[in-house]
Amino acid sequence: MSKKAKTTKLAPRVPSPRLSAVEHKRPIELPDGMWDQIAKKAYELWEERGRREGHDLEDWFDAEVEVMEEIHEARE
Repeated sequence: MSKKAKTTKLAPRVPSPRLSAVEHKRPIELPDGMWDQIAKKAYELWEERGRREGHDLEDWFDAEVEVMEEIHEARE
């Protein structure tokens, strides 16, 4: 009786938000300047939170929320 080899799906590699745009390809297109705004805010959050390692995605997603809120408030 032959056994089928188990295959596992790997999660897609998510680039670190602290890398510059030149060091990796951006996974999605954002309006001009927004990627840089989010990266700057993520870095600020990282510093404010004591430069915690292993929380880069949390910092990035929180930065996205803050930048989007700033843009939304500016349009009102």
